[in-house]
Amino acid sequence: MSKAITFSEYGAPEVLHLSEVTTPEPGPGQVRIRVRAASVNPLDMKIRSGLMAGQFPARFPVVPGLDAAGVVDAVGEGADAAVGDEVLGATVGGSYSEYALLDEPVAKPEALSWEVAASLVSVGEAAFRVLGQLGVQPGQTLLIHGAAGSVGAIAVQLAVARGITVIGTVAEQDIERLTTLGATAVPYGEGWAERVRAAAPRGVDYVFDASGAGVLADSVTLTGDAGKVITIADMSAQQHGVRFSIGSAAQGGKSLPELVELAATGKLTVPIWRTYPLTEAAQAHADLEARRNQGKAVLLP
Repeated sequence: MSKAITFSEYGAPEVLHLSEVTTPEPGPGQVRIRVRAASVNPLDMKIRSGLMAGQFPARFPVVPGLDAAGVVDAVGEGADAAVGDEVLGATVGGSYSEYALLDEPVAKPEALSWEVAASLVSVGEAAFRVLGQLGVQPGQTLLIHGAAGSVGAIAVQLAVARGITVIGTVAEQDIERLTTLGATAVPYGEGWAERVRAAAPRGVDYVFDASGAGVLADSVTLTGDAGKVITIADMSAQQHGVRFSIGSAAQGGKSLPELVELAATGKLTVPIWRTYPLTEAAQAHADLEARRNQGKAVLLP
């Protein structure tokens, strides 16, 4: 037996509880890790609240969490790692736990902290996925809503590195940080569309909404084509003819090694806002839902 955070009903952060669970055993091709860090993602909170019940139906009790980094302590037949290896990846069966299973472990470089390693998986996959779906090319202009958030900040850095002009909507306190990433920062809130037009007199080619802040209608107007707008956060996408992009960290097999290399060599930064002990998972959810964070929240079992 081991400890994990679980929930047995949909609801507010208070439904999260520390529980005794059966320690998972790795199947063929899987590894079990002793979790050193588990990132907290916005999708975790949507699943916990029941907002994503249609896409991710729960089989209670649920161990939440998508991503983890840790030390391999057991391997299944044919697994691509050995006991003692330091790895990261998308978990099978949840990451808010002392132990977790990985299908496709990726080696963690020594230069990468546990917190950053755990924080790359889902957000990196989402950034890669949406940039690919949009098809934005060097020399074009991309508007990213929520550009200072976990997914947005990675998307900014990847797009800038590809020669794409990036404009990002952010809170006032994030303007300087976004500017250092190579984007043009525009304060969000009332009048944001006019400020974007001023910052991009030649127009905006594509929009990546990572904010879910009710910006889709004006984003479609900016591009002139709903097909050039993708959101990962606004459930009203269909009403505006906009694609809602959803994937899984498990689909990030091709992008994750590249992300790890970029982060380990200092070419990609992932801001870690705060770490929490496993027992404070509910507080981490509450803090993120209140938008208190400026960067990733990470649980340390």
